[in-house]
Amino acid sequence: MRCTVIGGAGFVGRRLADTLRRAGHEVWVPARGDRALLTRELGHVFYCAGLTADYAARPYDTVTAHVTLLSDVLRANRYQHLIYLSSTRLYDSSQLPQGDEAAALTLQPANPRALYDFTKGLGENLCLTVAGGRTAVARLSCVFDWAPDSPGFLSEWLMRAASERAFQLDSDSGFVRDYIHLDDVVQALTDISTRSAGGIFNVASGENVSNGELVEVFNAAGWDIAMTRKSPTQRAAICSTAALRALGVVPRDVRTVVADYLAGIRPWN
Repeated sequence: MRCTVIGGAGFVGRRLADTLRRAGHEVWVPARGDRALLTRELGHVFYCAGLTADYAARPYDTVTAHVTLLSDVLRANRYQHLIYLSSTRLYDSSQLPQGDEAAALTLQPANPRALYDFTKGLGENLCLTVAGGRTAVARLSCVFDWAPDSPGFLSEWLMRAASERAFQLDSDSGFVRDYIHLDDVVQALTDISTRSAGGIFNVASGENVSNGELVEVFNAAGWDIAMTRKSPTQRAAICSTAALRALGVVPRDVRTVVADYLAGIRPWN
C-alpha cells in the first residue's frame, strides 16, 4: 500500500510507520506544516496527530491537530482510506456500564476537560459524515510500551522496573484502566486500513485491570512493588471490542504481556 502517517513522529505514529515500512509498504511521514499533504496522493492515511497530556495548556494547538488539519485533509480528498485516531476517554463522562461505539456521548461544555472530548468528537463526526464511507475511527484505550520515552503510567512503571527491583508508586491500587500494548494497536490499525473498514472501532482489550492486579504480576515475577494508597477496585465502563474482534484482531491480556516482559529482563535469571 501507499501509506501516509500524519503525526508519524509521535508514540503511536512512529511505531506504526516503522512497522508498515518493514512490511514493504510505501510510507510517507509529512513534516508538521508540510502543505504537500493537501496536493499529493496519500493512499491509506493514518491520522495520528493529536495532543493528550498537554491539551489543556495548548487549547488552540489541540483544535488544530484534532479538527482543523483533519478538515483540510478531508476537503483535499486525495486519500483512498483514512483512519482517525480518537480515544475511549470519550466514554468517561457517560456513566454507562459499557463503552459501546454506537452509544451516545455525554459532553459538558463548561468542563475544562471537555476541550479534548469535543475536539475528538468533532473529528470523528467529520470522518463519519463527510468522507463518503472511506474512513474509520479508532478509539484507543490506554496504550503502553517499555521503549524509551513511552508515555503513560504503566509505561513509566515498566521502564523503571528494568533498573529497579523494589519501589513504591504514588497511586491507588483500586484504580483501573483498559490497557493495550502498542504492537497490538499497530496490528489493529493495519488490519482496519488493509480492509478499508468503516465505522468506529474500540481499539482496546475489553477488560479493565486494576493497579493492584498489576502489582501482583510484578511481585510474582520477583519484584517488590507497593502502592501508596489502597481502595476497592474502581467501577468504570468496559469497552466493547466486538467490532474489533470481528476483524480477527484479539489484543493480548496486559497481565500476560507484562509477565512476559518481566521474564525477559529479570536480572537474576
